[in-house]
Amino acid sequence: MSLFLVVASAAASPATEPPAFPPVRAGAAFAECQECPEMVVIPPGEFVMGSSQEERDTLGVMKMFDKMESPRHKVSIGYYFAVGRYSVTFDEWDACVADGGCNGYSPDDTGWGRGRRPVINVNYADTQAYISWLSAKTGQQYRLLSEAEWEHAGRGGTDTWYPFGNSIDPDKANYGHNLDRTTPVGSYPPNGFGLHDMTANTAQWVQDCHHDDYVGAPTDGSAWLSGDCKLRNVRGGGWSLQGWSVRVAQRIGDPPEARNDHLGFRVARDLPQP
Repeated sequence: MSLFLVVASAAASPATEPPAFPPVRAGAAFAECQECPEMVVIPPGEFVMGSSQEERDTLGVMKMFDKMESPRHKVSIGYYFAVGRYSVTFDEWDACVADGGCNGYSPDDTGWGRGRRPVINVNYADTQAYISWLSAKTGQQYRLLSEAEWEHAGRGGTDTWYPFGNSIDPDKANYGHNLDRTTPVGSYPPNGFGLHDMTANTAQWVQDCHHDDYVGAPTDGSAWLSGDCKLRNVRGGGWSLQGWSVRVAQRIGDPPEARNDHLGFRVARDLPQP
């Protein structure tokens, strides 16, 4: 199956069963091929989605987000799912193109280099092309995260404004033109679920159609796909954005055709439930 699946050795007892693949336990990691993204299993959980007035006022968040990140509401995700440990990289995207996928599109790296840097200059349709290739290659159901799944995964078990507390500094994330470009994935510490760069470095497309507030939003982790979908939601912020723009609760809608140098994506995978 995979270079990353550990199987019992020939010397093991005949009664020993190989480990389940993929493993369905919180924090377990797997990859289904050498060029596939490394995935981390995220546990079920409850959290309060959105931001408080205190958070926005303290950090000087633009007033338009008072409505966009409200009303706060409890979300209960009752299932395990897997999320890319990192945003999809140029290496992973280029493997798709080399294998005849991704519509043959080679995104511009803006002269910063490819390899382990997160892929940029990809729009919503581009993400779907990569996901179609990855799903076909593995025989499994890959997809973008829903917005609620993204916030659950991004919080990493915390209820703070950032994955690492209520403040941010350049040792924890790539934001605010501190480096004027993306950094290779994994350059900063992970959050409590073992995920890197959920906020900052590159923003990430999610499944949901954009809505101006959370009135009527799903509370079970599913994607919010009603509406005209003229905009798709983007989460996490990027290297060029101010610190308040890379909070876990920050959300905004972008035109699906948008391609720019601070916008990428990460993938999710459905899992059998234990």
